[in-house]
Amino acid sequence: MKEFTFKINGAEYKCAVEEIEAGKTNVTVNGKVYTVETEAPKVEAPAPKAAPAPAPKPAAPAAPKAEAPKPAAPAAGGLQVKSPLPGSVIKVLVSEGQAVKKGDTLLTLESMKMENAIMAEQDGTVKQIAVTPGQNVMQDDLLIVLG
Repeated sequence: MKEFTFKINGAEYKCAVEEIEAGKTNVTVNGKVYTVETEAPKVEAPAPKAAPAPAPKPAAPAAPKAEAPKPAAPAAGGLQVKSPLPGSVIKVLVSEGQAVKKGDTLLTLESMKMENAIMAEQDGTVKQIAVTPGQNVMQDDLLIVLG
């Protein structure tokens, strides 16, 4: 039996809870006994065991900065600049048709309260801007296409 004391709107209530059988419980409040029905806790069936996960791949050497995405393979129409991590687009610093040089900042992405400059990996012309300021993106989402 478990005993509790509750204070509700200044009034004190002494309670005792005793399970008498599955689904039924005696609750005593200030000396008066109430029999209440309770739902049994939901127990989820254990998930079937999955096959063991493959061994992790060796870690790639750490990049000095997480600022620039790795260039994607050129798609039809140009090089796709993809998001290196999930975040929110703060500023787009280029416009369609604008010529850019390798290392120019294309846009600023906020992730985990840090601003990351997304830079051009090669010289080119901005063919398409696929995001707008304030837009949330996931890792590998298309940001800009360079031609």
